[in-house]
Amino acid sequence: MRYLGLDPGLRATGWGVIDADGNRVSWVADGAIHTDAALSLGERLAQLHRGVAEVIDRHGPRAAAVEETFVNRNPASTLKLGQARGAVITAAALCGLAVAEYAPNMVKKTVVGVGHADKQQVERMVRRLFPGCLAESPDAADALAVALCHALQHAGAQRLAAAGGAR
Repeated sequence: MRYLGLDPGLRATGWGVIDADGNRVSWVADGAIHTDAALSLGERLAQLHRGVAEVIDRHGPRAAAVEETFVNRNPASTLKLGQARGAVITAAALCGLAVAEYAPNMVKKTVVGVGHADKQQVERMVRRLFPGCLAESPDAADALAVALCHALQHAGAQRLAAAGGAR
């Protein structure tokens, strides 16, 4: 199955696409959608929406996931992040994808093994797990980590459902 991970931000939203078959995963593509800071908030959110829709159209994921919001010290930054998240979640949902959300600590623990890993540790592990991946930005690496977390959680849920149905 093909998964899309999204790391929303108003300036840049990272995205990563992976394929997964059980616990076997492979990198497909990654990148970032950048917005023009000279534009209005509404126009920037529209840029994010169009960018996510283009990624979905180009790579054909079957499911998507984003990190849950953490609260910054700056309320204005938290609000902008929430608006960017809303734009990318809406774009994915309007393209017909179910969108899962994961706490940042869950993503880090799934990928690195430690819930409080830093961005560099996540990026290094993503590069190790997906040989040949570009992950040219921390946003793209984080998005790949979110996609991997969702793929592994989804595979685990399917195994549990199959085990329960076999009784």
